[in-house]
Amino acid sequence: MDADQDPTTQIVQASRDVNAPPRTIFALIADPARQPEWDGNDNLVEAPAGQRVHQVGDVFTMALTNGKTRENHVVEFEEDRLLAWKPASPGEPPAGHLWRWTLEPQADGTTRVTHTYDWSGLTDPARMDRARSTTADMLQSSVDRLAGRAEADASA
Repeated sequence: MDADQDPTTQIVQASRDVNAPPRTIFALIADPARQPEWDGNDNLVEAPAGQRVHQVGDVFTMALTNGKTRENHVVEFEEDRLLAWKPASPGEPPAGHLWRWTLEPQADGTTRVTHTYDWSGLTDPARMDRARSTTADMLQSSVDRLAGRAEADASA
């Protein structure tokens, strides 16, 4: 069975416990203008300020290193706990893949951060190769850079 048909290969995750409270970590994720600071894949160039995500249905835009712009449609939201969006080309419906961040406070005062890329619903053939090439290591790079930034912000 090929990866296009096997949903178990279409969901990639990475996690880490971060020594920062959920509020500090979430502030970095929910403000698109801050995302290029910790993007571990160096895929994001910039996002206009003032797009802080507050609820399902919000849409934020992001400029990518390939020169394209994405409109990211928020589909899951719980303040300081959960944020997920589906990217789309400007003016188009989302292509079906999803980026999710979940934050779980731990008993020791850390926060478990899990980053998920789910392309099981992807419908755009032009994005399949890129989706297939997205690995857990790539996601881990973003989680690790986010952790570094959040831990620095928490200790400031």
